[in-house]
Parts: sequence; structure tokens; C-alpha cells
Amino acid sequence: MSDVQIGLSGLGILVALLALRVPIGVSLIGVSFGGLWYMMGWKIAWGSLGIIPYQFASNWVLSSVPMFLLLGFVCYHTQLTQGMFRAARMWLSGVPGGLAIAAVFGSAGFAAVSGSSVACSAAMGKIAVPEMIRHRYHPELATSTVAVAGTIGALIPPSIIMILYGIIAQQSITGLFLGGISAGILTAIGYVVVILIRVKLNPSLAPDTNEVIPTVEKIRALKDTWPVLLIMIGIFSGLFGGIFTATEAGAVGAFLSLVVAALKRSLNWTRFRNAILETLMTTGALIIIAVGASLLTRFLALSGAGDYLSELIISLNSGHFMLLFAIALIYVFLGMFLEPIGAMLLTLPIILPIVDSAGLNLLWFGVVLTKLLEIGMITPPIGMNVFVIKSVVGNLASTSAIFRGIFWFLVMDFVILIFLIAVPEVVLFLPSLE
Repeated sequence: MSDVQIGLSGLGILVALLALRVPIGVSLIGVSFGGLWYMMGWKIAWGSLGIIPYQFASNWVLSSVPMFLLLGFVCYHTQLTQGMFRAARMWLSGVPGGLAIAAVFGSAGFAAVSGSSVACSAAMGKIAVPEMIRHRYHPELATSTVAVAGTIGALIPPSIIMILYGIIAQQSITGLFLGGISAGILTAIGYVVVILIRVKLNPSLAPDTNEVIPTVEKIRALKDTWPVLLIMIGIFSGLFGGIFTATEAGAVGAFLSLVVAALKRSLNWTRFRNAILETLMTTGALIIIAVGASLLTRFLALSGAGDYLSELIISLNSGHFMLLFAIALIYVFLGMFLEPIGAMLLTLPIILPIVDSAGLNLLWFGVVLTKLLEIGMITPPIGMNVFVIKSVVGNLASTSAIFRGIFWFLVMDFVILIFLIAVPEVVLFLPSLE
């Protein structure tokens, strides 16, 4: 058996292990280590297992991941984002579907300090869904809106997905963040358009609340947004002003979230401990998967399977559009069964060389890839955000009802994705100013 055949066989075994629900990190490490052992002997395999994890974990940029995770978990457990939704609700009370639109903007605000779709959906699910149900919004609209709005969390910086992509693809984290801003804002606008159209066609989805809120109260509600605004200003002004790097921004953001939570007196030992524990567990899981992906990259490179697949796909000469269409199908399919970071780290060793050889901009592709991965977060049958919302709202809505409501937002997601592919300048404009 040739080395290329060994590499391809390893990929087949990897797919089989994932189908058997073996954890992604264990599958990646096991297949890569076994393949290297079979090809080059146990010394090379053990040497790779000793060196590659250290090389990956010692990457300085990686230190921003636990810091941004801590930032998000502190904001989640201390409920720093409640004021964002409350202010949006008051200012949008007279707009058809105003509470649902407020949930989208509230999620965008939470996204700017968390970088996590799951945390964003969980937080806004607890805040926004009960409020919408209280105002007689249809559960299908209420829950699906919050589930899809959570996907903005990976597009608007800081984004854990973009940080990991930047490390692996050797792209500027700041540039990816800037590109994500455009995609995130465009996504939020698209979701608002969907809500307005659906409510216009079926007013019973979001009855008029007839709530008249005095301007004084609306202005007063704005002061409740200061926790998130302070953290956002602190992170973005320093990051884009050149005061600190994207890596250091995570530590600054985590520190600011703790200070703000302490000032609001919403931080206690239990909440702090929970935030720390969840940060440690999530970071550990991410690093294990990322180390496995690094080992897979080495295995595919030494076997020649990676180059073989790249040359095979490029030789088809199907053009950039068909290549991106095929990649989109792969990620939408994987999104049905895998969480986004695992799907990304699993496939990047194969996809990145193909995209690079095709001459596509890797920074732009990172933002498009993030959008694709987030579509997977709401795609049946495993759409993670859907099950997060379901766990939060309980019997207020069934899982099938949430998926039904998501269909309309999925259509808009694909429209936005096609636009980002057709007009790359939308993503690349802000990074070009860096």
C-alpha cells in the first residue's frame, strides 16, 4: 500500500469513527498517530505526538482563546447584557415585530463581548423569549429568532472561530475581526428584514403590544447599556487603535468584564467560579481537538494524501464558484452532525491547501467559512443553537416548531452567503484599511 493510499484510508477510518460518535479529538489523534506509526515507525509517531502538541500549544496567539472565553462566560453568568435588550425593546416597541428585532440587536451586542454562538443563544433565550411570549408573540417566531440571532456571535468580533482559523491559516486576527464586522452587520440586517416580512404577511405572529413608552423612559433605558458599551469600547478602541494586539485584547476584555460586573454588584464567588470552570473545560476541549487537527495535517502532508486531493480537485478545473459550492455543501452537511469548531478543525488540513492553490484570499475565506459554520448551528437535525434554546424555554415551544421558524432565516443566510461570495469587497474593505 502506497503512502497516499494510507493517507486516504486514514481519512476513511476517521469518518467511520465520527459516524460511531467517537469524540473528534480522540478520533483525530488516534488516526493520525496510527497512520504515522504504520508509515514511518513508532519513533516518528511518538516523536510527532510529543512535539506537535507542544508546538501548537506554545503559540502565543492561542492564549487569547481562554481570555475571550472567560469574557463571554463572565458576561453570561453576571447578566451584563440584559440592559442591551431592554433598551432595544423600548426603542423598537412601535415597530412590527419590535421585540424580535430587539432580540436580534441584543444578540449582536452580546456577540460583541462573547464570541460564542451558544453563550449568545443561551443568554438571550433566558432574557428575550419569555418577554416575547408575555406579549403574545408566537413561540415559533420568538424561539427561532433568538436561535438564529445567536449565530451572530461568531461573526462580530471577538470570535473564537476566527482566532483559531487565523492561527492555523496564518492570517491576521485583527483583519479577520474587521472582515467579520461587515458580515455580522449584514446578517443582523438580513434577520430584521425576515422578521418584518413575516410579521407583515402574518400579523398574528407578533401582535401589536399597543405599548406607549415615554421618551424619558427610553432615554433612561440607554444608561443600562453602559456595561456592554464600556467593554466594547475598551476592546475595540485599543485593538483597532493599535494600543494592544488581538491576543492582548482577550485579557483586557476579560479584566474589563470582571471590573464592570463588580461595579454592578452582579459578581459573586459562585458566578466567578462557574465562569472559570466553564472556561477551563471549554479551552481544554478546544486544544485537544486543535492538537488532533495539527497531527492530521502532519499525517496528510507526510503521506501525500493532502497534495493528492488538492491536485485532484484543482485538475477538475471547475472554477472558483463550483469549488466554493462544493465546500459549502461539505460544511452544511457537517453542520448537521458536528459542532462548528470541531467541523472546522477537522477539515482545514484538507480544505486550506485547496483554497490557497485556487488563488482565493484566505482572509476573505475565513469570514465566509465562519458564516458557513454558523449556518450549521441552526441546520437540522443537530442544530446546536436550537437545542440550547429548547433547553432554556422548556415546554414553551417544541423542537420541530423552532426548526420550522428557522427555515425563513436559513433562506436569508444563504442569500447573504452568496452575496459575500459574489462581492468579496464587502468582507475585505475594512481589513484593507488596517
